[in-house]
Amino acid sequence: MYDLPHQLEPLLLSERQLETVIPLSERVVTASVKLSAAAHETTRATLRELVRQMNSFYSNRIEGQSTHPRNIERALRNDFSNKPGQARLQRIALAHIDAEKELEALARNGAALHSAFLLDAHRALYERLAPDDRVLDDGEVIAPGQIRIRDVQVGRHVPPTFASLPAFLQRLDQVYGAAWGWERVLIHTACVHHRVAWVHPFLDGNGRATRLQSHCALWRLSEGLWSPSRGLARSTEAYYAALHNADSPRRGDLDGRGNLSAQGLLDWVQYFLGVCEDQVTYMSKMLALDGVKQRIEALVIFRSTQDKGVRREAILPLIHVFGLGPVTRGEFAQMTGLGERNARSLLSKLLATGLLVSDTPYGPVRFGLPLDALGMLFPNLYPEANLPLD
Repeated sequence: MYDLPHQLEPLLLSERQLETVIPLSERVVTASVKLSAAAHETTRATLRELVRQMNSFYSNRIEGQSTHPRNIERALRNDFSNKPGQARLQRIALAHIDAEKELEALARNGAALHSAFLLDAHRALYERLAPDDRVLDDGEVIAPGQIRIRDVQVGRHVPPTFASLPAFLQRLDQVYGAAWGWERVLIHTACVHHRVAWVHPFLDGNGRATRLQSHCALWRLSEGLWSPSRGLARSTEAYYAALHNADSPRRGDLDGRGNLSAQGLLDWVQYFLGVCEDQVTYMSKMLALDGVKQRIEALVIFRSTQDKGVRREAILPLIHVFGLGPVTRGEFAQMTGLGERNARSLLSKLLATGLLVSDTPYGPVRFGLPLDALGMLFPNLYPEANLPLD
């Protein structure tokens, strides 16, 4: 039985191990900083909303409780299925999105790696669910933000005793509470992700709460434009294998001096940082303006062959609002070069299809990202959105 915090060691990589992962961490940081200047802020804000939906979908998919992206979009409009099981999955997805918004704001104080934030992540998610949506198979109702009060077994892993959880969480705070510089924060986030999963502080929701914590710990770096959750879900077998490998006890005298495997922790950190690099590299490629121009052009041309209301004159104005931000409706119409009537008709069509978005009936228009356009605008970003509904 695990009941002493030293049984969680090592919590950090050795200096020699750090030398192998710092270059990877530096690449993630450099790419993220460059990405923060891509596109206009309103376009990035629209993309953040999409990433939150994706995080909800992918994090819940890891737990085997995902619903179709279009059902998530409907839930955001308060349109829930009349099928109880489907409606429950919609509520879980919506709770994840709203919890993530709340937690991102809290993460700005830099304390996302603390156990108090982890408890907040669990609370923010589960308090948004009705008791009926928090019931375990044995009938027990999960209490939001409360650590477990009984011992559990997760597969072959027996986490620490419930009575020792405060001591384990306190030890995590002592070690991870002083990460300085984004390169170290990235590495600490990877370490925390596994060690929290190993401690398993909650009866249910440990994976979701941990992924929320990781997303928020990196939020000021990523600005919400990328998140580990997508990569973890798209390599679920490797994700669980890397977590399980880092659970291993020390493998002899050359494997550190702690109770757990130092090599297993290193392998996990390398996997996690590799996921982060994949995500930021992909998003950097997608937001590069030359590629965006080509994909907007291809989308409009394709849609103009399917719908006479979509005209090629929309290409340049759409590229403009993507890169330079909102314009008035009159400015957009003028940029099309069309006559007033045709320009108004085109503008109405783009608003109706979601390629343009406006907060008021007569207000400025900005770039939109409707799910049915993602396959061409951001290929492979969210391919599940293009799958047919069950």
